[in-house]
Amino acid sequence: MNAPLNPTDPLVLFMPSGKRGRFPVGTPLLDAARSLGVYVESVCGGRATCGRCQIEVQEGNFAKHKIVSSLDHISPRGPKEERYDRVRGLPDGRRLSCSATVQGDLVVDVPQDTVINAQVVRKAATDRVIERFSAVQMCYVEVEQPDMHKPTGDLERLKAVLERDWGWKHLRVAQHLIPEVQKILRKENWAVTAAIHKDMEFSRATLIALYPGLKNEAYGIACDIGSTTIAMHLVSLLSGRVVASSGTPNPQIRFGEDLMSRVSYVMMNPDGREAMTKAVRDAINTLIGRVCEEGGVDRHDIFDTVFVGNPIMHHLFLGIDPTELGQAPFALAVSGATQGWTHEIGIEVNRGARYYTLPCIAGHVGADAAGATLSEGPYRQESMMLLVDVGTNAEIVLGNSARVVAASSPTGPAFEGAEISSGQRAAPGAIERVRIDPETLEPRYKIIGTEQWSDEAGFDDASWTTGVTGICGSAIIEVVAEMYLTGIISEDGVIDGALAATSPRIIPNGRTFSYLLREGRTGEPRITVTQNDVRAIQLAKAALYAGVKLLMEKQGVDRVDTIRFAGAFGSFIDPKYAMVLGLIPDCDLSEVKAVGNAAGTGALMALLNRNHRREIEKEVARIEKIETALEPHFQQLFIDAMALPNKVDPFIKLAGQVKLPPRKVVEQASGDGAPRRRSREERTARRARE
Repeated sequence: MNAPLNPTDPLVLFMPSGKRGRFPVGTPLLDAARSLGVYVESVCGGRATCGRCQIEVQEGNFAKHKIVSSLDHISPRGPKEERYDRVRGLPDGRRLSCSATVQGDLVVDVPQDTVINAQVVRKAATDRVIERFSAVQMCYVEVEQPDMHKPTGDLERLKAVLERDWGWKHLRVAQHLIPEVQKILRKENWAVTAAIHKDMEFSRATLIALYPGLKNEAYGIACDIGSTTIAMHLVSLLSGRVVASSGTPNPQIRFGEDLMSRVSYVMMNPDGREAMTKAVRDAINTLIGRVCEEGGVDRHDIFDTVFVGNPIMHHLFLGIDPTELGQAPFALAVSGATQGWTHEIGIEVNRGARYYTLPCIAGHVGADAAGATLSEGPYRQESMMLLVDVGTNAEIVLGNSARVVAASSPTGPAFEGAEISSGQRAAPGAIERVRIDPETLEPRYKIIGTEQWSDEAGFDDASWTTGVTGICGSAIIEVVAEMYLTGIISEDGVIDGALAATSPRIIPNGRTFSYLLREGRTGEPRITVTQNDVRAIQLAKAALYAGVKLLMEKQGVDRVDTIRFAGAFGSFIDPKYAMVLGLIPDCDLSEVKAVGNAAGTGALMALLNRNHRREIEKEVARIEKIETALEPHFQQLFIDAMALPNKVDPFIKLAGQVKLPPRKVVEQASGDGAPRRRSREERTARRARE
């Protein structure tokens, strides 16, 4: 069942998948979700008894989609929902999508705590050995008891023994501890363990926590606040062991899929900044609870925290209005590293815990890029390394020990499944690998959660529970690259409609054609790759490649020696297909590697060794920042990069390892049947640059 296309019907957007469609007034939201392939759990057949189909309506002006979402645009609670609330309880703001109906434009959030087959968050801890030099030290001391002949205070005697036994001079004391010192000292006969925090060499150390007797536990968290996913590691500061790792979708996605739409939301809604700051901090606190439960750790034993994120995530996390980052000159409110008390920013750990954020490199190259740079260290080697973090906003670092340059490119959310007709986040049931037979054009694919490929025995049974629900980011790259390699699309990205005469996989779609990847069983969506999908991927990859080429020109090089894909998405990109697509420049495929969540690894390094904080602060000051929006040559680079793999750049090393198809151009008709003009490509490039 496909969503209606009547332009007068209300528009409904489902988050975090980003899928949208128009539906007649009175359509149950569960039906709307299912018709779009949005996974909403329901096991009671719409009788409002299981409660699995809960949703939330997001209110506000969503300028990117030109709609206003309001609680007035959903039907009032009916008898079924009232009964469920009385019997089992329905959290504030939640509705049952089997009962609630569409009454107007809506942005609907599918809470991840109600989804059994939720998004797979693929950001794991590193196995790297990091030398420990933590900002936190646990110091056991035995304090002299009071003496009427020596009328010094308990706190002064504690500070004296910490100086004598551990060398801590001029120790500051966290204000909240002062009223508690006497009680703590007397609990274990004047034996205590002091948690001391000292970051920079010339700063004063601070007593941040005090415990009776011996305490041999101290933990920290390293957190990467991505625009799509928040990833966290819980670490022992005493052993360096990663105790637990977890991740969660960033709830801010309900306010906008990409960064600029979130900035727009802040500008259009008076309480927008506060709402997004609260959303991300609440998610971080929930994630802390999750990793602590998994690791068997009391969250109050967390004494140090390190955060990274792109500039907009960084600002919103710190409670800073990101509006200035949405317009030239893209001014950061703060670019250097920041430190403070976690309780002042609402992070629920030990009362005396501290936070540290890595510095931002530029207005659109943030602390996450700094973390990845610290992790991979292009400045520590002679070879020319390209470091790319592919996300809704790609961050690019290129350099070696002599010079490092950095930029960002507005790739948008296409690589993560948003704005793709059958696209979705990485979740069980999502297609993650695709191969197309060059002779028959028949596909085979693999889905998350099932070991077999679609053409192997047992696939139907294995995939029955999850179904086949859509295409995630890694498969989007592969299917478009495979369509090019098999001749389904030309180098200009046009689907060859002439192939419809020989293959039922090429199907008409208005004035263009689509590739049918899967027909779908009863109740499953039909999965196709449309001409608009191919265009969305071309736009995203062209923006990234043009940014890379711009940095190569700044470095005066025509090749790179090594390429490192950072980020969760980068971990699942096949380097061959990324290069066929023209996402990255020509390079020996053996030198193209995924490095996982490098930003999170950088945060981990800064957490466990305070010298790494000084290292990245120094290097960020040396990195040259290139603003693509101010570079006139970016437009031509973008136009050239729209072709597969590129209009002008030879991919000699790739051609030696992959059989590239002969060049062919398929003319695509525009709405009036006339050939598309080059001026439209130029306008597209200009919009991407701006």
